[in-house]
Amino acid sequence: MSLTIKLHVTTSYLNLNLNTSKNTTKVANFKVKLRTKPIYHCDPLLSVVSNNSAMHASAQPGQPAIRSSLIDPDGGALVDLVVPESKKASKALEAESLPKVNLTKVDLEWVHVISEGWASPLGGFMREDQYLQSLHFNSLRTQDGSVVNMSLPIVLAIDDETKERIGSSPNVGLLGPNGDLIGILSSIEIYKHNKEERIARTWGSTAPGLPYVEEAITPAGNWLIGGDLEVLEHIKYNDGLDHYRLSPQQLRKEFDRRQADAVFAFQLRNPVHNGHALLMNDTRRRLLEMGYKNPILLLHPLGGFTKPDDVPLDVRMEQHSKVLEDGVLDPETTIVGIFPSPMHYAGPTEVQWHAKARINAGANFYIVGRDPAGMGHPTENRDLYDPDHGKKVLSMAPGLEKLNILPFRVAAYDNVEKKMAFFDPSRAKDFLFISGTKMRAFAKSGENPPDGFMCPGGWKVLVNYYESLQTEEASEQQAVLST
Repeated sequence: MSLTIKLHVTTSYLNLNLNTSKNTTKVANFKVKLRTKPIYHCDPLLSVVSNNSAMHASAQPGQPAIRSSLIDPDGGALVDLVVPESKKASKALEAESLPKVNLTKVDLEWVHVISEGWASPLGGFMREDQYLQSLHFNSLRTQDGSVVNMSLPIVLAIDDETKERIGSSPNVGLLGPNGDLIGILSSIEIYKHNKEERIARTWGSTAPGLPYVEEAITPAGNWLIGGDLEVLEHIKYNDGLDHYRLSPQQLRKEFDRRQADAVFAFQLRNPVHNGHALLMNDTRRRLLEMGYKNPILLLHPLGGFTKPDDVPLDVRMEQHSKVLEDGVLDPETTIVGIFPSPMHYAGPTEVQWHAKARINAGANFYIVGRDPAGMGHPTENRDLYDPDHGKKVLSMAPGLEKLNILPFRVAAYDNVEKKMAFFDPSRAKDFLFISGTKMRAFAKSGENPPDGFMCPGGWKVLVNYYESLQTEEASEQQAVLST
């Protein structure tokens, strides 16, 4: 297999061709919850705030301490929009006095994303000039003239009634889905929400059945409101998973604590099978061969809105925990965190956002595979996007030049070797492709996949989840029949 890695070196680029061998060594709603065991033996936040002096002391005399902050955040500094504790009371009083905008669950996920700096240098919901740049250019031009990637519009919709209630007020208060006070949007601008244009340019399609469109755009208001965001406190979900929701700042500190000299990020919204693990372990091996001493994997499942048939977040996190417990991935060289963004399923447009956000988190390598952020066409029997376009777009996208893109070949189940391996076209008949749909069908029916497809502990989590759904459905049907 041949892998091309684009390395950013000051103002020039170095292309390396690495020959690799074949050797293998919204938040979805559901009623049954599994108890999620922490992937770390301790709360990762405790290690994040530990003193870094020991790390600096361990550097050899005359040599700089290894730092994992190998890539600057977009705009040069991480945005942090959480109000300082000393100003929290006064800001809460101010927010209480303002006209209110009610946030949906997806809106709150975007507040989370913006407030922690994942979208740096964006400092709030987009005003119209930012919206148009994002929608038409997939990027924003900063005050110093530089360009940062911003492929998805991050906007807040309001209806006619809310617009009228705001009137001429320059600022508004934000209320969460439960009616709690979230923050303030100031120096606001209200402008028209052309839904058809937004959908067409973001997805390249206006076909019915696009999950994010149906969840967050179609029912939304006909106006967009932009402004500067202030959040009263860090967004929490109280679902037993908040300790995994490490902010970009916390992740950068953890990379430094571990003395990483390279960080490679892997985005996923599905359970981890051994093909994923093959890819991640092989990537680390290649980075070691390139001369890096301590590459760290950021295993970064998406934690915002996903479509109903995706495996829910808490089940995925329990499954990921088993993958580390079973030794499929090394806990010493892996950091697991939740990426709070909602999922658009917008293919090459969205994968730029996924990569850009990991720059702000401190990752300088990004793994991209087949059909990233893609889905099947909602009304036709085909993929919505060309499966190769995502990685091609990432290699050309404006504002992502400083990120090293790691494309990979598809892994499939090798019936001869009885394990997941990189697909070899010369013996295609020996390989079995197990899609996410097929994997879910196995789990629902209780049928085991081929040995070596997934670690036993991780597979049991999925089987238990689908069995619980079937038990619940049977109980509901029985209740209907008995009435």
